[in-house]
Amino acid sequence: MPANTHPHHRHSERKLAKPCSAIYRRMMTPTTNRRQFTKRTLGGLAAFPFIARMQAANSKLRIAAIGTGNRAKADIDGVAHEHLVAFADVDQQFLALAHQTYSGVKTYQDFRVMLEKEENRIDAVVVGTPDHTHAPAAAMALRMGKHVYCEKPLTHTVHESRTLMSLAKEKNLITQMGTQIHAGENYREVVELIRSQIIGPIKEVHVWMNTSLNYSDGHFATPTTAPSSLDWDLWLGPAPKRPYSDGIHPFNWRKFWDYGTGRLGDFGCHYLDLVHWALDLKQPVRIQANGPQLSSVSPPSWLKVDYHYAAGKDRPPLKVTWYGGLKPPHLTQLKTADGHPIDWGSGQLFVGSDGMVLSNYSNHFLLKNGRALNSFDRPPASIPRSIGHHREWTEAIRNNGSTTCNFDYAGNLSQTVLLGSVAYKLGKPLEWEATRGIITNLADGQTHLHKEYRSGWSL
Repeated sequence: MPANTHPHHRHSERKLAKPCSAIYRRMMTPTTNRRQFTKRTLGGLAAFPFIARMQAANSKLRIAAIGTGNRAKADIDGVAHEHLVAFADVDQQFLALAHQTYSGVKTYQDFRVMLEKEENRIDAVVVGTPDHTHAPAAAMALRMGKHVYCEKPLTHTVHESRTLMSLAKEKNLITQMGTQIHAGENYREVVELIRSQIIGPIKEVHVWMNTSLNYSDGHFATPTTAPSSLDWDLWLGPAPKRPYSDGIHPFNWRKFWDYGTGRLGDFGCHYLDLVHWALDLKQPVRIQANGPQLSSVSPPSWLKVDYHYAAGKDRPPLKVTWYGGLKPPHLTQLKTADGHPIDWGSGQLFVGSDGMVLSNYSNHFLLKNGRALNSFDRPPASIPRSIGHHREWTEAIRNNGSTTCNFDYAGNLSQTVLLGSVAYKLGKPLEWEATRGIITNLADGQTHLHKEYRSGWSL
């Protein structure tokens, strides 16, 4: 199937074949002359465009899912309005639970086998695995010409992100990264507020995630036997061969560089998303990171990253600071409208020449002179409200449309997040040239942009 040929067109052709032949048989009776046939045919064909439009609009996309538990389950539920064809999961227990809910779906443990066997029966693929297998799964699907929805961060390495961006563009496919908060009303209102220049040009932004979750154990637990339902070798995928450690699956993989990206990778794509969207950012030109002593095994328990962006249209050079496991000192100076300290968890603080905007997933404040305003003239809504993050993707596939977190946008955002970890590992500021995808000031920097895949796995 050509890359720009969408599945609903193919479905319509299959479904119209039978009605067309049936009409012909009814009209072309033994006593029908050419004039009668022409008159009847033209009358019947007048309804064909309407029929075709109805069937194209009503056809369902054929979707396969890679990963079925936890976040992946939510993604499956998010596309369940379409036709679910096949699931792959390395854990048979998760696979069995998913099959109980969607009983007509074929199941596999190895996504590579599933994609090969089901290639002609699927139009799109949802990837909801741990970070280290996002790219191999998504790249395989893209190369087959399948539209892809992939969880955040888009990939485990900078090079993987660039590869997925290139493949999606080359194949002209509809993609979406799973930053579901992007679809919310609050983020749209903040973007509209920032773009209205109500606080003037933005000078700096502070972004933080102060979760109690410990991302740094510093070591693998004592090797033990993997659960009987889990194919541990398949779970490892492209990662180095290691014995199973208790608790890594299904959640604690986030604590290890081999599989996850720590707090920055886990939440940076959510919180930095708003900043990239509001200020139309691509990638930084300079990154500097500070944290505790580097562990070769686990991401840091805290991390501060300064991202420097070149000046943009109607925007001066910008500094965005990420605080993982910390909060910016600026928060202690902010007050509510009646003068009380603002109690705020994780979020973003946009600092402009004429005020500030404080935000999180679901709420925001406009502040002048460090104090929140009870009311203000809100700019008119200018961003279309979302029909839902998953439905954006499925409707864009059906109608040859676009999504708000396609792999071009998501790839730039994910590379920014991942470069924070690269700067931390290098222990020095790095100068980044996004066009060529190279670190220009550190000779050994390139080795941190990708990783060696285990035999049998490829990008």
